[in-house]
Amino acid sequence: MASFSGSRAQAELPDVDDRLVEPETPYEILDGELVHVSPADEPHGTLHVQLAALVEAHTGLEFEVACDMLTRTSKIDDIAPDISVFPAARHPDTGRRQLEHLAFEIVSTQSMSYAGRKAAKLVARGVRRVFAIDVDRSRVLEWSASLDRWSEITASCIEDPALDVPLPVDVLVTAVKADDAVARALLAKHNPVLEASLSALATGFAKAIIALLAARGIALDGATRARILAERDPDRLERWTARGATCATAAELFAEP
Repeated sequence: MASFSGSRAQAELPDVDDRLVEPETPYEILDGELVHVSPADEPHGTLHVQLAALVEAHTGLEFEVACDMLTRTSKIDDIAPDISVFPAARHPDTGRRQLEHLAFEIVSTQSMSYAGRKAAKLVARGVRRVFAIDVDRSRVLEWSASLDRWSEITASCIEDPALDVPLPVDVLVTAVKADDAVARALLAKHNPVLEASLSALATGFAKAIIALLAARGIALDGATRARILAERDPDRLERWTARGATCATAAELFAEP
């Protein structure tokens, strides 16, 4: 009976995209009250952009990432997390957006309580995990439904089925640009643009090595040229470049210590 009641209550909820507030306006509705969402100042605003880029880089292709996207959590709530991660596929029954799996809030000491109220409603609606990035104390927390409060994350990374690559916690709270972490995530996901750029760079290195050897009068057969051109390890190509200036034969070029 309890299971049936829970299913019926969930079915009676409004669709996540049924609006109580006018979209594209700086408002949320929490507990039936219209709340003005203030524009961000530093470091909140700066971190907002970094967080969006970072989360987008780490999510799988079957998920979308959105900023400030309204989600209807109940009949009296229509709230917008700073960052939402939700399935790219439309809902099989309604054809509309599916509920997010992950949500992120950038908070300060003053806004922690308000963010907790939002997190509790998101989780009650079915959002699997809600995180808070505490700007003032440089920490990341996750909402615990069982404890009804935020709990600090002590792990080095956030791992989740919605993420193709674990999300590093330290980068979430640092004021440094997140470009390096984004690049690492895209490489781990075998981003075709990055892989093509790296392949082109490796080919350029290889051709330079061949030209250097030719200028020094070292003859290369077809198999040796092919081996050099096929190499993609940047460290090995760098070693070969250094050896190419002094080696007497191609065999010396390939010799590893």
